[in-house]
Amino acid sequence: MKLTDFDFDLPQSLIAQYPSSKRTDSRLLVRKDKFIDSHFSKLGSFLRPNDLLILNDTRVIPARLFGYKESGGKVEILVERLIDDFSALVMIKSSRAPKVGSFIILENKTRFQVVDKNEGIYKVNFEGEKILSILDEIGHIPLPPYIERSDSDEDSKRYQTVYAKNDGAIAAPTAGLHFDELLLSNLKKQGVDHAFVTLHVGAGTFQPVKVDDIETHKMHSEHYEIDQITVDKIIQTKKKGGRIVAVGTTAVRTLESAFIAGELKSQKGDTEIFIYPGFKFQVVDAMITNFHLPKSSLLMLVSAFIGFEEMHQTYHHAIHQEYRFFSYGDAMFLEKKLDF
Repeated sequence: MKLTDFDFDLPQSLIAQYPSSKRTDSRLLVRKDKFIDSHFSKLGSFLRPNDLLILNDTRVIPARLFGYKESGGKVEILVERLIDDFSALVMIKSSRAPKVGSFIILENKTRFQVVDKNEGIYKVNFEGEKILSILDEIGHIPLPPYIERSDSDEDSKRYQTVYAKNDGAIAAPTAGLHFDELLLSNLKKQGVDHAFVTLHVGAGTFQPVKVDDIETHKMHSEHYEIDQITVDKIIQTKKKGGRIVAVGTTAVRTLESAFIAGELKSQKGDTEIFIYPGFKFQVVDAMITNFHLPKSSLLMLVSAFIGFEEMHQTYHHAIHQEYRFFSYGDAMFLEKKLDF
């Protein structure tokens, strides 16, 4: 399949710039025998007792920083990945690329040194204070590039799931943004339990695929973890005939990465899994996801899950019905296509 197969025209007006007034106010497009236009607050109508939601509990860190080089030139920094308390991998935007060995001074006068560079990513070491403390003091929520405004206090709450726990993401697992505590509680009373995985979403999630032959695309690496509690819940759910419902493409990628040699195993590590049409899903039965960018690896994942033609039909319907797109947009509930 070619990259152009995954393109579509999206009116700029459908790209959500702000979250809905309440998390569960988002619309929900459900694909069954026909399209159902619903709302996220009605999610329980499309789930069954014994279904298991898999939620990504990564926490978005305020990863955007501003500062200047020793020469005085302004820089913008995006912390891509925390290595330890005092070192990280970052992207640096400036008029001239900083040299290895040079220092950058942040707004609060904290300094860090550039110690290495590899394919546009810098390894840096911070002086004195822990990175997370610095980010909490002067960092900004790294809103996606298609949200054309500065971050606000509201974003620090709304660009974060209500169950976020593990620091490390620079982008939210956006399908989870539609849940609030009441909805999760009501679903549990309905017999729909949930369990957690962690995948720290990186900046690569916003990068479109650039090669025409999609099979030659190389995915960005992201850290993930799945524990034995979640593995056991998944196994029990399957035994009882329930469905594994992944909340977001990050949960899908985590679960399918953790299926090794014919079984699901608790583990942690980095994944570069690239899911595109032809992929055989081993764990996930249904998924909740937002609407994705044209030519993106996430759109290809959706195509693999429900079928290529079905993906285009779904997006055509969503555009015609004026659903809101991308991170602060609306959601879909999709069941895996079985007749490839």
